[in-house]
Amino acid sequence: MHDKDFIHQNNYTVLQECGLFTDVPEEHLKVLLKNFYQEKWPRQTCLVHCEKFLFHFYIIKNGRVKMYHTDFDSAKEHTIFLLKKGDVFDLFCLLDGIKHKAYYECLDHTEVLAIPMDKLRSWLQSYPEYYKNFLSYAGRSMRMLEENVSQLVFSDITTRLLHLLLKNIDRTSNKLQNINDLPDKELAFLIGSSRAVVNRHLQKMKKMGLIKISRSKVQVEDVSLLLQHLENNRINKN
Repeated sequence: MHDKDFIHQNNYTVLQECGLFTDVPEEHLKVLLKNFYQEKWPRQTCLVHCEKFLFHFYIIKNGRVKMYHTDFDSAKEHTIFLLKKGDVFDLFCLLDGIKHKAYYECLDHTEVLAIPMDKLRSWLQSYPEYYKNFLSYAGRSMRMLEENVSQLVFSDITTRLLHLLLKNIDRTSNKLQNINDLPDKELAFLIGSSRAVVNRHLQKMKKMGLIKISRSKVQVEDVSLLLQHLENNRINKN
């Protein structure tokens, strides 16, 4: 297989595995595929120009990208979504065509598939039956935002951190993924806390035998212990 053919097949697989296109027949998907092109972004690439997302739609092929908001006066930052392989942005701009004030930063060397917004909208006009996939994806995102806000308002730091760890457990291997190698600062951005506070809680969990920390990576020793600790924390609050 030639390099060009391999890249084409690889990109086709990425689309197939993306939640937006899982049920799209091959002939319809290949119509769309020809409009995609690949971009490579180095680690720590910051995408802060909101206008860019009005005109391009991205699917993550490899790597992790955080979507965040920041307050420049206080220097506070909060990560809204931690996007990974198969995730997309900016869905809000696609659906309403309004500039979305959000920022993105690559946490790894990242590869994305990009498509001009007008090409994607044109494809959806030709195949409107697939709008339901985009609405379902938007609905899942809204539920995640709702949960995020509820956690920030009603839960203490311990509970938020436990939920974050449990949410990122691979149910097949019982291993922590996606966040296991993030620095304390990035974990803090995900739960609305500070690096020092998160570090203190992680060290406490380590002493309790809930997690193991080695070479700046977090491992969950026993998922059932995390669940038990979460329940005990809920009971103690009540």
